[in-house]
Amino acid sequence: MGSIKMEESPVCHVVAMPYPGRGHVNPMMNLCTMLASRKPDVIVSFVVTEEWLGFIKSERKPDNVRFATIPNVIPSELERAKDFPGFMNAVSTKMEAPFEELLDRLEPPVTAIIADTKLVWSIGLANRKNIPIASLWPMPATVYSLLYHFDMLKEKGHFPIDISEMGDEIVDYIPGLAPTQIRDLPTVLHGQDLKLLERALTTVRLVSTAQYLMFTTAYELEPEAVDALRSKYNIPVLPVGPSVPFFKLTATTATAAAADPDYFKWLDCQPDASVLYISQGSFLSVSNNQMDEIVAGIKNSGVTYLWVARGDTSNLKDRLGDKGMVVPWVDQLKVLCHPAIGGFWSHCGWNSSLEAAFSGVPVLTYPIFWDQVPNSKRIVEEWKSGWRVRKKIGLENSLVSREEISELVRKFMNGEDDEIKDMRKKAKGLREACLKAVAPGGSSQLNLDAFIEHVSKLQVNNRK
Repeated sequence: MGSIKMEESPVCHVVAMPYPGRGHVNPMMNLCTMLASRKPDVIVSFVVTEEWLGFIKSERKPDNVRFATIPNVIPSELERAKDFPGFMNAVSTKMEAPFEELLDRLEPPVTAIIADTKLVWSIGLANRKNIPIASLWPMPATVYSLLYHFDMLKEKGHFPIDISEMGDEIVDYIPGLAPTQIRDLPTVLHGQDLKLLERALTTVRLVSTAQYLMFTTAYELEPEAVDALRSKYNIPVLPVGPSVPFFKLTATTATAAAADPDYFKWLDCQPDASVLYISQGSFLSVSNNQMDEIVAGIKNSGVTYLWVARGDTSNLKDRLGDKGMVVPWVDQLKVLCHPAIGGFWSHCGWNSSLEAAFSGVPVLTYPIFWDQVPNSKRIVEEWKSGWRVRKKIGLENSLVSREEISELVRKFMNGEDDEIKDMRKKAKGLREACLKAVAPGGSSQLNLDAFIEHVSKLQVNNRK
């Protein structure tokens, strides 16, 4: 009897290309890990600049996620901080050609691309090469909806924005956006850099020519915004988060525990919910005068702290006293999930906001830039899982005094206060929503499975 030759199912090969910044590389990598875990025949090529490979090559990843590189667009991350507009221009003009050349060399043939929305050239390139592409937006879906409906701001007379005159006015007509004071809109809308705003609007306008729109949020965290966008697009809108490294939160063995950094061993010795974790992000920071007030306020509060600080940590430690620890880096999600952590002082970057939600920890918000401002508003007013430190964005002379900070922090960390008990309960509810999204049969897993199934069918049909 002759044998019947079975045609092998093609491997689903997804190429992921993040924008080269930490707030973009990390969530894309988390998404790729989640994606690779869904099916063993999914291969992910994670493409970064040569410099970024040096930063992340030692990180644990699934066997079916592999790294690939393109040349650096700038000499170093230091140059990014010195000349951010120049860095943005380099990303827009110097990455496309080497990425296209890499696509032609990768094996097996590429099934689909997931690219950061800020890589404005990626959708056109994918369409020219007839490769399905998902545009990944690593900020809140709410902010995306605001940019998508930007013309409504102009129609209602809310753009251009003068914070001193219009800051308290309410925007209550953007689909998916809860009523919001103008001062709580992204700073790109009320800043002076119109080129940055136009770049953001351009990225959103281009998404309609992609085949999928993905968000690092979970549907449960922003249902109104996701539903609003689904009603506007004729392509799948897929919230696949929270795109945080929850898969690393495995049971700790005795060997692993012995190798834990000192800050974990220190946390193990602290009472439950007694430590304030402080991190102002990795890129922009507060003024020197404001930092002086924050340091004095934390010290005077008497609260136990774990502070992640760039630069001279020894100097900061000397100024703070002996109630806590100052370290240059931590495994943030793992720290936030430690039972000793009772609160999180945060700049409210979206990744940090998602990690706070996933860990169920209340937040003291001190936003500085871009989506951090509406993220702060969402945490405080909608999720009701935090308080503002910086209350009036855009005001002159808006320095928050050490006395204000000390009083606020002391009350925020008082677990016996009824208001704090309710806030911690709200924060735990966010954690439950996040766990539900990433659980078997949860919204994020279903969306990832739908994406894999859809691009795999396209691949099979293209072979016929």
